[in-house]
Amino acid sequence: MRKITLPTLFFFLTTVILALVLLVHNTRDKKEGGYDSSTVMSRISYMQELALVKHNYTGVIGYKDYKKILNINVPLTEKYFLLKYNGYIKAGVDLSRIKVDVKSDSTVHVSIPKPKILDTVIDEKSVEVYNESENAFNPIKITDYNEALAREKNVMINDAIKQGILRDATEQAKMAITSLLKEMGFRDINITEEFVMPQVK
Repeated sequence: MRKITLPTLFFFLTTVILALVLLVHNTRDKKEGGYDSSTVMSRISYMQELALVKHNYTGVIGYKDYKKILNINVPLTEKYFLLKYNGYIKAGVDLSRIKVDVKSDSTVHVSIPKPKILDTVIDEKSVEVYNESENAFNPIKITDYNEALAREKNVMINDAIKQGILRDATEQAKMAITSLLKEMGFRDINITEEFVMPQVK
């Protein structure tokens, strides 16, 4: 039987201990280097401004109205004006409502809510009045301007939706989230849009 010398035993034990230390260290590094769902969600939430889409507008509003009796226009009471304005619409995805499922160090699933219009603004300082009527029987009031601008905001929203602003907002959010997740080390990234049950009327 071969006798194990003290130096050999010392070398063997040192090697085993070193291997165990490296194993524990690597395991701990892997655990510390990974991300849980709440951490990923927090990182994504900070990118709200990057996930916005903005459409700028320059428009002209035509306004015309009459005094009415029994819903019939009264002759010689016509009032009208034109307004020129600058404004913008912002649409986006509320990143505070995302759902994150980290499946592994390289795989993650993110569910994002439906996009929505976040802001519709007409710059009041940019508003210019043209071709304004001066009818003593039906003078123009401040409320007429406000009514015209309020109607125009609805026109802006409908126009932006037709041009695909909500679709663009979803794509912008997906691009921003994907870029961040890749920087965090994820490679298998799945981003889906939440399903909303249609309301039964």
